[in-house]
Amino acid sequence: MPEGFSIGPLFVRFYGIILMSGAVAGAFLARREAKRRGYDPEIVWDIFVYLLVGGIIGARLWHILTPSPSTGVTAAWYFSHPLDALAVWKGGLGIPGAIIGGLIALWVYSQRTGINFAEWTDIGAPGLALGQAIGRWGNFFNQELYGAPTNLPWKLYIDPAHRLPGYFDVEYYHPLFLYESLWNLMNMFLLLWISRRFASSLKTGDLFLTYLIVYPLGRFLLDFLRLDASLVAGININQTVMGIVAIGAALTLYLRHRKV
Repeated sequence: MPEGFSIGPLFVRFYGIILMSGAVAGAFLARREAKRRGYDPEIVWDIFVYLLVGGIIGARLWHILTPSPSTGVTAAWYFSHPLDALAVWKGGLGIPGAIIGGLIALWVYSQRTGINFAEWTDIGAPGLALGQAIGRWGNFFNQELYGAPTNLPWKLYIDPAHRLPGYFDVEYYHPLFLYESLWNLMNMFLLLWISRRFASSLKTGDLFLTYLIVYPLGRFLLDFLRLDASLVAGININQTVMGIVAIGAALTLYLRHRKV
């Protein structure tokens, strides 16, 4: 499967094109949500630059600090090979880091401009889910983010060069990237529905808290199918963090709305 195409001396990777497409699609949805809430939708494009930079930096740092065993490298190796640490076009971006980096970037922007940080996390939440749903297809072209072997009708063929050690003779796997893409798409529709159906009872920040319940829950469950989970001190760090975030967000949402 081709990973990209050449334009003269430049090799353009489908991975990068799809990630950027997801980011832009998410921005357009956020623009629509901002307008619906009475804000100038052009603010989204100003924020977009901050989020893009913060998200990429955060995503790459997360990958560097928690590399998958299949990469064959460790965090220490990246620190001694800084040029490889910067090679985001080869893949290796961690969603948890992207979210953290994006939130930091949005907070910086809110401090500089005076916008309501929590409200803009709500505005951006459905677009974030949409961006993830699209962006996960970049993993398809890189032949990464697949799960355990399977013979289900929607099984995914993986080229021998991209198979994990111990699975060289296994051809078909669970398409984890597809599962996560569909989960994120469902999350987007859920957030859009909640924002309209319960508009009168939602507090500022509730929608983003809902995102922090739904997405981590899906990621936590899907990680049980993952063959090359990132391990820190022998613990699946992504699954563990996702579980903590989902529980923390659910508890926060409950406490905000409980009747005392």
